Amino acid sequence: MELIQNTADLSAYLAADEVIDHHHPVVRETAAQLAEGVADSYAYARAAYEFVRDSVPHSADADDPRVTWRASDVLEQRTGICYAKAHALAALLRAEDIPTALCYQRLMHDDGSGHAAHGLVAIRFHGAWHRQDPRGNKPGVDAQFSLDGERLAWIPDPASNEVDYPALYAEPHPAVLSALTAAPDRSALWKTLPSTL
Repeated sequence: MELIQNTADLSAYLAADEVIDHHHPVVRETAAQLAEGVADSYAYARAAYEFVRDSVPHSADADDPRVTWRASDVLEQRTGICYAKAHALAALLRAEDIPTALCYQRLMHDDGSGHAAHGLVAIRFHGAWHRQDPRGNKPGVDAQFSLDGERLAWIPDPASNEVDYPALYAEPHPAVLSALTAAPDRSALWKTLPSTL
């Protein structure tokens, strides 16, 4: 699949905003800690990915009712669903001048009751975009950082109407952000997750 930038301006994928607030002290401090002792930007990207994947529990896996969406809140509260974790990873990577996009898949719910959009990031290295899934591993999910072939949590099944969306966004998709910011808790959020983008 060819990944397509939503905007041609690569600097947009380094920008800070209300969601990917990489100028926030919590983000800057976390980035500085992760950057200590790493040899290069590739090693930093791997360290940031593994930190978000492993140190910020997915709120559904942890049965945490809190809804986070701003990168600094995700890092401070150590909780978030896939979109929120993608926002946190994007902020950590952009804090170290690594172009990072938000991207999405359409996946079937575990119980087969319908579909929901799933959030990932794509990072730019060596002139190409590479998707990464910081959602967090669990039985049946083994996502890994990789610039040599994707190691995502899930591969969409077209027979189940699952989709890889090719668009690379500099900012969260409006439907995603709207669902996150409107939800009082995760159980309410689960009812309003976008099923398609």
